[in-house]
Amino acid sequence: MAMFFSFIVPDLPWISFFFWKFRSTPVSSDVYLPAPAVLARHLYQGVFSFLLARFLIRISNVSFENLNLHSDILKAVLEAGYTTPTPIQQQAIPELIAGHDVMASAQTGTGKTAAFMLPALHRLATPATVRSRGPRVLVLTPTRELALQVSEAASKYGKFLPRVKVVSILGGMPYPLQNKLLSQPVDILVATPGRLIDHIQRGRIDFSRLEMLVLDEADRMLDMGFIQDVELIASATPAERQTMLFSATLDSAIDKIAARLLKTPKRIQIASQRAKLDNIEQRLHYVDNISHKNKLLDHLLRDVSIKQAIIFTATKRDADSLADNLAAQGHKAAAMHGDMTQRERTRTLTGLRQGHLKILVATDVAARGINVTDITHVINFDLPKFAEDYVHRIGRTGRAGASGIAVSFASDKDTVNLKKIERFTGNAIESHVIPGMEPRFKPRVGRADGNSRRAPATDHKGKRVWSNSSDTRNATSYNKNRPAGYNSGQPQERDSQRRTFRGDSLVSASYQSRTK
Repeated sequence: MAMFFSFIVPDLPWISFFFWKFRSTPVSSDVYLPAPAVLARHLYQGVFSFLLARFLIRISNVSFENLNLHSDILKAVLEAGYTTPTPIQQQAIPELIAGHDVMASAQTGTGKTAAFMLPALHRLATPATVRSRGPRVLVLTPTRELALQVSEAASKYGKFLPRVKVVSILGGMPYPLQNKLLSQPVDILVATPGRLIDHIQRGRIDFSRLEMLVLDEADRMLDMGFIQDVELIASATPAERQTMLFSATLDSAIDKIAARLLKTPKRIQIASQRAKLDNIEQRLHYVDNISHKNKLLDHLLRDVSIKQAIIFTATKRDADSLADNLAAQGHKAAAMHGDMTQRERTRTLTGLRQGHLKILVATDVAARGINVTDITHVINFDLPKFAEDYVHRIGRTGRAGASGIAVSFASDKDTVNLKKIERFTGNAIESHVIPGMEPRFKPRVGRADGNSRRAPATDHKGKRVWSNSSDTRNATSYNKNRPAGYNSGQPQERDSQRRTFRGDSLVSASYQSRTK
């Protein structure tokens, strides 16, 4: 509100004058108004529109210099090439610097990491009041990939601040290394909840000087079952801490979490903006079963226009097995997912960037942070569970203004996911058919509003038939190689729920030996 008045105050005398001058002018109709009154009314509307435009222009011209950040942080931000804060940064940074708890709704890619990291670094520019080796800022993230991105942002924006130590505690790191890092002074600790709980229970972390707690992507942590761990971690921190919660949505479940962990928070909600995917051609292929899906994949990978491709699977096990299968077929392929060590991930990503790998098989958590300009194709072997992840996935192609192709496989049971994706992007995905590999069921017809549905079948009289025997056969065939209780696109946690690829052209001997 203070920022609003600082922008509009120079114009207040004009606004007051016109409100006083024309306060008795009717505004419901011009029919019975005398000419001077009509002129006054339109003059008032014109001046008000002009002042509103001036206000909006001033807001759009807000720079990082206006946010009262520490000079060393501002220097790092400007050196990184940023001059104008995003809407979430404009609204969140002043509130956080003022010391308020904040709950904010903002999607990935809106600058939310800087929205909480810049105020955190601003706090670190002031000496701590408590002497301890423990962290002053704790950031909890649902995945190791996001934690690494947050750590990189902290190092980038805090590089001119003296003695700012950033530590990441993640799955896949050797315990001796984690213990060594935690035994040293830490300023910013970035961690996933599960791994951090282990160290808290063993008494290896001192939170006595913790000042800020950040819950990044709280909706994902809720969906992944981490919220109890998050609340346990929060209970181990000082009650007078400042807490900020960031989520793609602020629904009732998130409100309940905020009520337990935040104190009279400032609520910030940024309207979601549909991603610009104009340079990415999106295609949809319907599949009957796993065998059909693998045959389509084999056909697509023979396209000579593919420079490099990323194939996304629903689970880590599928990523490993599919990468093995493709390698056995002679493709330069490798997997990348959250169970790999950082050294393995770095080596794989380096191989992709240097062109030694042509195909990367990855999970959703690996979708972020991959920026390779030669990726021409993205293939969704399994549709993502979240519509936002679809945008992150296909956004790995079409980088730096280049064109890209995104292909998605879907069964007839993926209609709900497709609707979510199409509503989120605002476009229906056009379905394609490869001659000789047509699906046995009738694909649904895409509609521009995203409310897509199946094309209804008709009988010999032209009447609609919404269910028939072929649909039943296809539903059965699609799941015949899947374990009981398997849901397409859902995580699989147990060995007994491993997907099998028997009878497919892409099965390698190494995978068969591991599944026996």
